[in-house]
Amino acid sequence: MGKFIVLFHKDPVIDFTNTQDLFEAIEAIHCVSGDVLVITNVSPPSFTEIERQRTIRRRKFRWRRYEAEARTLVIAIPSGVYEFLHRQLYKEFEKQLRVNGVPEDAWLEKAATYFRSNHPGSGGGGGGEGDSTGAPKSRRLGYDGWPTLVILAGASESLNQLRADMRWWFVASTHDVKIAILARFDQRQFRIILEKWEEQAATLRPVLQQVITITRDATTPVSYNVSSSALVLEFRLLFLRNPSPLEKDVVISVQSLQEYAELVWSEV
Repeated sequence: MGKFIVLFHKDPVIDFTNTQDLFEAIEAIHCVSGDVLVITNVSPPSFTEIERQRTIRRRKFRWRRYEAEARTLVIAIPSGVYEFLHRQLYKEFEKQLRVNGVPEDAWLEKAATYFRSNHPGSGGGGGGEGDSTGAPKSRRLGYDGWPTLVILAGASESLNQLRADMRWWFVASTHDVKIAILARFDQRQFRIILEKWEEQAATLRPVLQQVITITRDATTPVSYNVSSSALVLEFRLLFLRNPSPLEKDVVISVQSLQEYAELVWSEV
């Protein structure tokens, strides 16, 4: 097997040798509650074979991203906490769309759809799968319609790696992605960190717009403290148009964030 390197406070990394060794490594990291694995030295033909084997073996890990030029593959191995981190947040987002009066058929959930990119800035090819994604149906229908909203989760994955994933989505989509939310579960510090990123119009560089930390206090009953205000997602960026007089930005309240955190911790 390729040497399995566990980096303290970093993400597990292996050097690709063959698909059998890779799937054994994936199983090993999954058994110790890991949710991400970085694989180096993956050529495009090797990636094609790994894709084929994933289908044959019916393995449910995700392609976080594959950068052909860098020959690097990052995969996510979802756990219960991992899935709740993004899925429950996305459900709350959709709930707020309904509250805002947005018709159900106006927004299209794209979930973990695989998007392939040939943009040079994304690493010379490759592709990736988000965790929860979505887009306005009228503007981004079809397999090549990139989402405007991408939510990326991580439990064992480092925040730096999540940020690298976020940057890939902006560039690989040729800036069709407008908002990226990172949801990082930090069990050691009893907290969830949410980061909202958007690209600056003038430079097309990602800018951190909002940071929300939700901390679990071991009181009786248990409480969840939100470090700042509600999470706000701009209607204009989500739907690629200005809101009508009856439409407004999506706001996920502090109370909703507390309820979200409680659901995530229920999976620990």
